[in-house]
Parts: sequence; structure tokens; C-alpha cells
Amino acid sequence: MKQVRNSAKGEFAHRKASELFHVDFHEFMRKEADYTNYELASEFGLTLRDVRKLKKQLFRS
Repeated sequence: MKQVRNSAKGEFAHRKASELFHVDFHEFMRKEADYTNYELASEFGLTLRDVRKLKKQLFRS
């Protein structure tokens, strides 16, 4: 049996478009400078892990 590695890049690649784009990215970018990760998570209905991944992805873009 092959062991599958779990990484942020792999998770991002395998997510469905509907799961990925339910956040208003422009509003997220405006608020990320002033809000903590916890506040962003509660504002957009995300987990803290998702907020960190989204920030990382936006930073790379």
C-alpha cells in the first residue's frame, strides 16, 4: 500500500473550486492587515488552518 503524503500544496491542488472560492478575496485582503487570524476565521467562516493557507497562497501570488 502506498503512503500518501499530506501537504498544503497537495490539499490546495485537490480542493474543489466551490470549496476554494467561497471567500471574497478582495475583502479578505483588505481585512487581513487589520484583523487577527482568529477574527478572519470567524468573519469568513473558515478554520484557522484555512486562514493560514489562504494567506500563504495570497503571499505567493
